[in-house]
Amino acid sequence: MDMNVLVTLLTIAVVLLSVVIVALLAVMTIVLVKVNRIVKNIDAIAQNIASASDWLSPVKVMNHVAKLFRR
Repeated sequence: MDMNVLVTLLTIAVVLLSVVIVALLAVMTIVLVKVNRIVKNIDAIAQNIASASDWLSPVKVMNHVAKLFRR
């Protein structure tokens, strides 16, 4: 085999592998951004549930009812 052919084939292989690596990095970045967005939404939902359950606790509700009747 001629040396020029070998160098050409190796160059093509390196270019193809570089393109694959860049594509994989782009896909990983996109997936991480989407996972981050989902985690932020879940965190917001958890905070809303926590504040709602805190507001609806029986002690707090009874205190507010008692304050209404004291007025």
